[in-house]
Amino acid sequence: MQNAHRFSVLFVCWGNICRSPAGENVFRHLLVESKMQGQIICDSAGTIDAHAGKAPDKRMRATLERRKITVDGAARKISLKDFSDFDLILTMDDFNRQEVLSVAPDAKARTKVVPFTDFCEYHDADEVPDPYYGGSSGFELVADLIEDGCQGLLTHIKKQIS
Repeated sequence: MQNAHRFSVLFVCWGNICRSPAGENVFRHLLVESKMQGQIICDSAGTIDAHAGKAPDKRMRATLERRKITVDGAARKISLKDFSDFDLILTMDDFNRQEVLSVAPDAKARTKVVPFTDFCEYHDADEVPDPYYGGSSGFELVADLIEDGCQGLLTHIKKQIS
């Protein structure tokens, strides 16, 4: 992936059905709006494979679609190949950050693993909370955090590749 594009980002959460596919789809939406989809690519993965092959959670999908964001993708587990394919691996919370760091093949790969919320510009959050067992307000909060962080991420990457 890295060879064909200038920059690549992987969003990671636990099951890859709520937060990380939200990151992938919101970011892809921003890339299309900014006409940068040819320069930056993105994907998402989970630290477990319990939901492998499943579509994003219907509640997360509905939340994003109300915001006019197209949602697609299928859950998968992070792989060793991801550490060579992606320039940046963004984790939604500290638990998953530790999980990703524990499977990173070397020190260089570990430097790619960064908390997603480091890119939030308007929300003061250390983690994107898992909305899976909560109500609709949890999905709205996640969408707000994801939109904020993705905008900050795009600004960051534009500086890196210009």
